[in-house]
Amino acid sequence: MKKWIPLSFLFSISVQATEFRTPNCPIGCPSLEIEDNIVIFERLYTLSQNQKTQFADWVAYEVNVMNFGTTTNRTWKNNPLLEEEERLEISDYIDASSKLGVDRGHQAPLASFVGSRYWSTLNYLSNITPQAKALNQGPWKNLEEEVRDAVGFRKTLYVITGTLYNKPMNGLPKADEVHSIPSDYYKIVYDDNGNSTAFLMSQSLTRNTDFCKTKKSISELRQIVPYSLPSRLKDDDKILKRLGC
Repeated sequence: MKKWIPLSFLFSISVQATEFRTPNCPIGCPSLEIEDNIVIFERLYTLSQNQKTQFADWVAYEVNVMNFGTTTNRTWKNNPLLEEEERLEISDYIDASSKLGVDRGHQAPLASFVGSRYWSTLNYLSNITPQAKALNQGPWKNLEEEVRDAVGFRKTLYVITGTLYNKPMNGLPKADEVHSIPSDYYKIVYDDNGNSTAFLMSQSLTRNTDFCKTKKSISELRQIVPYSLPSRLKDDDKILKRLGC
């Protein structure tokens, strides 16, 4: 069953699906092999919400200078397309910063979209995970900034970022829902021809970690990610160089 509203829509997947494409992942989004995930199509990004972990398995978006801006705020909101039992809530993050040392980390970065009229959807909790402060404010942030610096007029890049669960992590202290916090994150940066580069970052990274040193090949990432990545992705050093590596 599909629900349609002016800004976004979703559907629930319980069987393996064929490749699909959106403006946010033009050469194909990651596959929908995770049972009962909820796929949400926003104007600025597409994500696959995992009902077991309560976080997005992946988020796909375009980095385009037309969406850049200078001012914004972080007014957190629940995604109106998710029912209460399908998501964490704002209150679940109480004390997470002081007790776990985590930020509310955007998966599709707010700074890349503050010039868009739809920027507020970046603050939906479905686009957020508890991300270690050193990671979120260090290599993760630095990579996102380099992606923005690498684009220009009619010279956009696309990103797929995702969560991984390679080891157990402490949960949110005030959350009353069963959930799992990611131990690792990946980010794939690519152009509309599929030329790409990928990075894999642990929650344990230090703030001064050079994100270039977290590079992984697409083939290596395919062995780690528990679903299929777009088949047209291929490593290209030109993308890596555009990011300053």
